[in-house]
Amino acid sequence: MRICIRGGRVVDPSQGLDGPAEIWIKGGQIEAICRAGAPVGGCQRDAQIIEAKDFLIVPGLVDMHVHLRDPGYEYKETILTGAEAAVAGGVTSVACMPNTDPPMDHGAVVEYVLRKAKEAALAKVYPIGAISRGLKGEALSEIGELKASGVVAISDDGRPVTNALVMRRAMEYAKGFGLPVISHCEEPTLSARGSMNEGEVSLELGLRGIPSVAEEAMVARDILLAEWTGCHVHIAHVSTAGSVRLIRDAKRRGVKVTAEVTPHHLVLTHDAVRSWDTDTKVNPPLRSREDVEALQEALRDGTIDVIATDHAPHARVDKEVEYELAAFGISGLETLVGLTLMLVERGVLDLSQWVTKVSLNPARILGIKGGTLTPGSPADLTIIDTNTSWKVDPANFRSKGKNTPFKGWILKGRVVYTLVDGRVVYKAGI
Repeated sequence: MRICIRGGRVVDPSQGLDGPAEIWIKGGQIEAICRAGAPVGGCQRDAQIIEAKDFLIVPGLVDMHVHLRDPGYEYKETILTGAEAAVAGGVTSVACMPNTDPPMDHGAVVEYVLRKAKEAALAKVYPIGAISRGLKGEALSEIGELKASGVVAISDDGRPVTNALVMRRAMEYAKGFGLPVISHCEEPTLSARGSMNEGEVSLELGLRGIPSVAEEAMVARDILLAEWTGCHVHIAHVSTAGSVRLIRDAKRRGVKVTAEVTPHHLVLTHDAVRSWDTDTKVNPPLRSREDVEALQEALRDGTIDVIATDHAPHARVDKEVEYELAAFGISGLETLVGLTLMLVERGVLDLSQWVTKVSLNPARILGIKGGTLTPGSPADLTIIDTNTSWKVDPANFRSKGKNTPFKGWILKGRVVYTLVDGRVVYKAGI
């Protein structure tokens, strides 16, 4: 049976679409898009109708930086609960990081993740393989085996690759296999077990700080290595104005570099740490107001290509401790839409730019099908009520991770339907 989604505003920058239209789905694919009211063959007969009046319809969101924790840390998250959180947040495709136990440094773990994702039958899951064996930064993983098993990129995210020669070789191999390298940029001798951004707030609170140069030094190194090797490097969770300058300059020189920023680095500053809420503890840390403004401008002008959540769910036992002992990370999938539509409301992005950052660009960077509603493409869609406000209550999260500094916030913009391959996998209120 065909599906018709009608009455909504369709925004699809891959086709230059922004306006009322009907979307027709058949066999899990987009069959046609037509202006509202225009006939499409005879496909109106025997169609399931999804009414989307006054709603926003966009290509399914693609989150290219997610920690699903499975295998090894199922008390924090499982592939099933992570996939449930994803579709509740309007995310139809996630790329999951390799810092599991065992890590995704060989094909068997990749195959396990893909099998579990298939059993969940919710969001599409794309594994990211480990750069190094055991995530130790010493010896390369079998990158060819990882590619054959189904990874879409390689990374040691959660840990920096401090050995420059190892990173160079990783880039050379990755280029040969057509994989991007996703870099966690942190110089650990500079970050030195810090808990928050180094600055006036860390001095006031008496917490060990992480200076911006700890990120920027590694961003500079990896840009130079990418320029030398010709590899595509993607800079994860950019957080400083200095990193933005380095990435902007590299793009002007033609270096194959892309970058992402998280919602929390776009809307929070290190002032949030004054609450002593350990849910504000993230790596890289929340930075200064000047850094946030630079990140927003970089998002607007295209220096930063992607918004990704860095979804990092934790159990309360990991967070309900002293600030310096708490785990880094925020559970971010289910607040992605509400937090980032704030940027649209404030004029940082328009809706087309927003869809580009949360759907089209991440799909293109990873080389996966998605980010578009062109006929013949997978029918992955997110339908959003942009006029509804809601209160963030982590008790209602599908994710096992309830660790969010946004609890109690009133956000505007709620996911009402998520479709994957033409199937309704999430409907608000169900």
